Amino acid sequence: MNRGVALDVVGAVVRLGLAAVWLTSGILKAVDPDQTYVAVRAYDVLPMAGVEIVAAILPWFEIALGVLILIGAGLRLVAALSAALLLMFIAGVVQAWARGLSIDCGCFGGGGAVAAGQTAYVQELLRDIGFIVLAAWMIVRPRTLLSLDTRTEHMGRT
Repeated sequence: MNRGVALDVVGAVVRLGLAAVWLTSGILKAVDPDQTYVAVRAYDVLPMAGVEIVAAILPWFEIALGVLILIGAGLRLVAALSAALLLMFIAGVVQAWARGLSIDCGCFGGGGAVAAGQTAYVQELLRDIGFIVLAAWMIVRPRTLLSLDTRTEHMGRT
């Protein structure tokens, strides 16, 4: 296997991994909108109207990112949007931690207040940084196996 094909395979694994993250996260939030509202509210940074809007839109935005990444459409842009959203999640966790809030991030469903000492801020931050690494890979090298972008790129050359 030549280097280009190997990088395409790595890109496909990265792409499918990040798609799985967004699809899982979005679906878990979408099936329990009340808990998603509780999780967003627990960060205590938005007015109630803002909490309602974010809780209503976030699951579907994550699902849309997941679907676009899964099919490989607009990968560089979608990866950049993913990285931006992940940076906002990191900022949310950091501010909650800095303010002494005891919450679960609600990243994969659930969320809201937890008992003091039951937070997992370090793990949540490290996980999200790992997801940013996946998004960064796709920003730098959006070409992957079995992606719509790569397929249309090849069709444009023929």
